[in-house]
Amino acid sequence: MSDDTARADAENWLARWREGRTNFHQDAPSPMLVEFWGAIGVPREGRVFVPLAGKSVDMPWLAERGHRVFGVELVPMAVAQFFEEQGLQPEVTQTAIGPLSTSGPIELLCADVFALEARDLADCEAVFDRAALIALPPVLRERYVREVYTKLPQGCRGLLVTLEFPQDEKPGPPFSVPEREVRELFEREWTVEVLARRDSLSKNPSFVDAGVTTLDVVVYRLQRR
Repeated sequence: MSDDTARADAENWLARWREGRTNFHQDAPSPMLVEFWGAIGVPREGRVFVPLAGKSVDMPWLAERGHRVFGVELVPMAVAQFFEEQGLQPEVTQTAIGPLSTSGPIELLCADVFALEARDLADCEAVFDRAALIALPPVLRERYVREVYTKLPQGCRGLLVTLEFPQDEKPGPPFSVPEREVRELFEREWTVEVLARRDSLSKNPSFVDAGVTTLDVVVYRLQRR
């Protein structure tokens, strides 16, 4: 997998935000986060890593539960919109890989997630991945787990949400990531447990309109060994 592939993917996401093609954004906290977050047992003040965070309202939901939140997002427009829509005035400091905006318990780093160093994630006790793994094409998913997840500390806990559908019926993103692939990607260093598998086709009209015949949302509990 070449750096050209990663650059092309980054350009795709920048274009999506510029053109307002952000129907992946949810105006309410992820139902799977609300239902299953308690199942992974993150301490109240634990720091939670949210990769490819966008302007997700999952971040304030986590902060309201006492967590420190560390989001990473490539697109400056997404970062600006997050703080504007939350009515927050962040303090911005420059880091080696991009500006870090901080407001209370929420930190949002505008940077390429692949540029993170282990020290950036060293005190993260958890990761919430709803829209990162499924946002990446197959050629980038292995690199993402190898270069990002391996920098999380031992004992880190995760809640991972994926989609499963016939990929030939709808091009990504989001992409279908079957359980077999999740296990191949993670089980060398993480324990992987399926918490739920839900038929969600009727709740996703864009998939129905595209002719998708089956759609499952799958929730995993992860723990770094």
